[in-house]
Amino acid sequence: MKRERIGSGSSFEAQAGYSRAVIVQHTDHAEVFVSGCTGFDYSTMTIDEDVAVQARQCFVNIADALTQAGGKLTHLVRVRYYLPDSSDWGRVAPVFGEVLADIRPAATCLICGLIDPRMRIEIEADARIPRQSLGS
Repeated sequence: MKRERIGSGSSFEAQAGYSRAVIVQHTDHAEVFVSGCTGFDYSTMTIDEDVAVQARQCFVNIADALTQAGGKLTHLVRVRYYLPDSSDWGRVAPVFGEVLADIRPAATCLICGLIDPRMRIEIEADARIPRQSLGS
């Protein structure tokens, strides 16, 4: 079993000992485990106050990790949503429906605290990329 790591360039990864994503290669597919992504735009290190904008940015960050792994959002099989405020569900659920309408991964939403009070959502994702998608 071959294991690879993908980094985002964030200093938090080294500080806390994690990777943006981990790829586990199997004979016929790769599993990609994407760490929780928040609404930060890593190119500018900014975060919008709007939870729906943050949710969209989370999917941009997830898609970037999947692209680096040779995949795309359509390879998602599981997502986990973390919301500090349950009243935000009504604002983010339509974003999930828009982005994942044709993908329909298994999903869970947890109400919990996040590290930075500016973060209003965090999304963790798992994907399964078939070998033919990996160029083999």
